[in-house]
Amino acid sequence: MLKLTNVSLRRSANLLFENVSLTVHNGQRVGISGANGCGKSSLFAMVLGKLQADTGDFSIQAGVVIAHVAQELSVTEKAAIEFVIDGDAELRDIQAKLVMAELQNDGHRSAELYAELETIQGYAAQSRAAILLSGLGFKTAELTHRVASFSGGWRVRLNLAKALMCRSDILLLDEPTNHLDLDAVMWLQDWLQSYAGTLLLISHDRDFLDAVVDNVLHFEQKSIALYTGNYSQFERARAERLAQQQSNFERQQKERAHMQSFVDRFKAKATKAKQAQSRLKALERMELISAAHIDSPFHFEFFKPQRVSNPLLKVEKATLAYGDNIILDGVSLSIKPGDRLCLLGPNGAGKSTLIKLLAGESKACSGTLEAAESLKVGYFAQHQLEQLDSSATPLLHLQRLDKRATERDLRNFLGGFGFHGDKALDTVAPFSGGEKARLALAILVYQKPNLLLLDEPTNHLDIEMRYALSAALQEFTGAMLIVSHDRHLLRTITDQFLLLANGKATPFDGDLDDYADWVKNQAKVSEQNLLTNQSTCSNKERKQQDAKKRQQQKPLRDALKKAEKQMDKLSAEQLLLEERLADNEIYSAEQKTTLNTLLEEKRRLDNTLEAAEETWLEAQDALEG
Repeated sequence: MLKLTNVSLRRSANLLFENVSLTVHNGQRVGISGANGCGKSSLFAMVLGKLQADTGDFSIQAGVVIAHVAQELSVTEKAAIEFVIDGDAELRDIQAKLVMAELQNDGHRSAELYAELETIQGYAAQSRAAILLSGLGFKTAELTHRVASFSGGWRVRLNLAKALMCRSDILLLDEPTNHLDLDAVMWLQDWLQSYAGTLLLISHDRDFLDAVVDNVLHFEQKSIALYTGNYSQFERARAERLAQQQSNFERQQKERAHMQSFVDRFKAKATKAKQAQSRLKALERMELISAAHIDSPFHFEFFKPQRVSNPLLKVEKATLAYGDNIILDGVSLSIKPGDRLCLLGPNGAGKSTLIKLLAGESKACSGTLEAAESLKVGYFAQHQLEQLDSSATPLLHLQRLDKRATERDLRNFLGGFGFHGDKALDTVAPFSGGEKARLALAILVYQKPNLLLLDEPTNHLDIEMRYALSAALQEFTGAMLIVSHDRHLLRTITDQFLLLANGKATPFDGDLDDYADWVKNQAKVSEQNLLTNQSTCSNKERKQQDAKKRQQQKPLRDALKKAEKQMDKLSAEQLLLEERLADNEIYSAEQKTTLNTLLEEKRRLDNTLEAAEETWLEAQDALEG
């Protein structure tokens, strides 16, 4: 389906990859991996025809339909569900042709188009779009809201739903989980597992890749290699290759020893709780994959908290609201040193609201919150990226925190977050989302918190930085509360879960696999309700369309009746004529003139009857089509 032969590609003076030859076949599910800026998105641009290879040959199977998520965020007054249905170009094309046929009062053409609509299950489009939107976190009432009324992150989800609505042969997805919560990520994972086309997926979510892809395309050192298997299998294969390189051997062994010591230490403390055992398995897996990250540019660790108290933070019977709407009621929570707590729950359940309360950025409507005198919160949320000083450098951000620190020490610290050399002296303004997220994390770590409140910390981070963050969090000795859609991160750093649902916060006794089952059960209920509602709407629409169809088919039915009447009349005349021709006397010499007249009349009747039958067949075919 896709074939590269000795392809090289540049962006300006930057060579992304050269002399690459590979083939992606129909139905393959390919995860695309590599450092930021290596050319992953440029490969997508080549597939979409927006970039041409500098050398070599790139070909794609003719006639394929390619779906991708639009980068621009639409600002339109169109309803969300109609915007998503626009992704089904074939459906919209038929609907547009139907409008034209009806304007031209072309009953025959309208009948054909209604048949095409039935063939592609066009009447189910509303239900299909509603299920996509529900899976991505939209409430039923929001389906008819204007696209322009949604925030940027939600419009990204609308663009994703629109791409999934397309009847595509190739689906290109570039970081589709970045703006999704955990529930939506789980839903998208299930949807992609049933996708019948060829999938090209750029993602830094290891668990998501493992569940969805069967091949990995890895960009490295200006080359691209295609590995068979999911992401974990790719990591092991790459780790084995790297282990064979003598220059990396010593560093690899040190990384493995570090990971093993942590696993051993945790085993000594582990209970038989299911989530603890699940975390142990994840940590043991971390040891297996650590060798694949020995060339990572990111290495840092959290400082040991200077002071701790027990508990660090305590919430009693708190009620939390957003505007006039109560989101959570009766929340009681005690956070102690060493706690590693993950918040679970559907979108809008109050996860970010609760974190803001704990961070001191919002207040409860009722209830109490008690903080220890030694409490020092490290709070990470996406809005903090926007609060960075765009005119300042990474070095200056830290110098403002610690005026006594030497420039050398600060630059060494920043190097662990990927700000090497002159990068530490660049202003923040042109930084990518990933660079800003790394700087925000560096600032957080430098302040030596004893309680971490992390709200989607992996957004914009690539796999190498996620790995470094996971390793650092494992060693963190303070308390931690996190919301994340990165299940690999959650499995390796958390051992307690708090479920926020239906206005309550309750301990969740299970692991992430159990939570996935809970999400699926909730989704089934929601989908059934949606299908019921959409079925009512679809039945109404179908009745309206059937009425239109009957109206458009009236000329065909009239033509059919007219042809039937004419055929009956002609058949009767033909029968009488045949009876007269069956009389032997008509063939006598005296009746010759009469015979010729009767034979001529029979020829006329036969031709007329044949034409009437042809008219009847055409009308019947049009009605049945």
